[in-house]
Amino acid sequence: MGLFQWEPVAAQVGLGHDTLAMNSPSDIDVRRKRLLWRATHRGIKEMDLLLGGFVTRNLDAFTPAEIAELEAIMDIPDQEMLSWATKQEPVPPEHASGLLGRILEYTL
Repeated sequence: MGLFQWEPVAAQVGLGHDTLAMNSPSDIDVRRKRLLWRATHRGIKEMDLLLGGFVTRNLDAFTPAEIAELEAIMDIPDQEMLSWATKQEPVPPEHASGLLGRILEYTL
C-alpha cells in the first residue's frame, strides 16, 4: 500500500530494561553529584570554599561509607561548621569524625 515499510532501527531494538540499565547512572553517581552541588552551594561563601573545595578535590575517591558520612555532615548548619573550622568552638563529640576533621583541616 505505501512506499515505506516499518523496520526497527538498532536503537529501537531491545528497548526496555536492558537499555535503561546501560544508560542510567548508578545510585552512587547520583549521590556524588548531589553532594557536590550541596557542598558548593551552602549559602555562606566561606563554607562554599571550604566544604566545596574539599568535596571537589576528593569526591571521586570517597568510599560508599564516606559518602554516607558526608551526607550526614551536609546537614550540619553552616554557622556551626564555620565556628569549628575557625577554631572558635570545639567540635562536639557527637559530630567528631575522621572525615569531618579532614574537612575542617582542608586549606585551599
